[in-house]
Amino acid sequence: MSIIGWIILGLLAGAIAKFLLPGRDPGGLVGTTLIGIVGAFLGGWISSRFLDRPISNDFYDTATWVSAIGGSLVLLIAYRLLFGNSRDRR
Repeated sequence: MSIIGWIILGLLAGAIAKFLLPGRDPGGLVGTTLIGIVGAFLGGWISSRFLDRPISNDFYDTATWVSAIGGSLVLLIAYRLLFGNSRDRR
């Protein structure tokens, strides 16, 4: 899968992560989108590096989607923990 494919997968994974963790994000739509893209790359890297699951060239591979969504969820939770109250302080 090309870089464009991973970006599209990241956009969709970020949207799914936002759907699974509803609520107010400090970064809004743009922040959640970037978290989804980075989460897809991170999830794919962790899956191939530590779980011995090679990155598939198929866009519709279930393990690729699970790792991308999992990476997005982890980053979204971490982002909310680190910056979640930044809007309340103003």
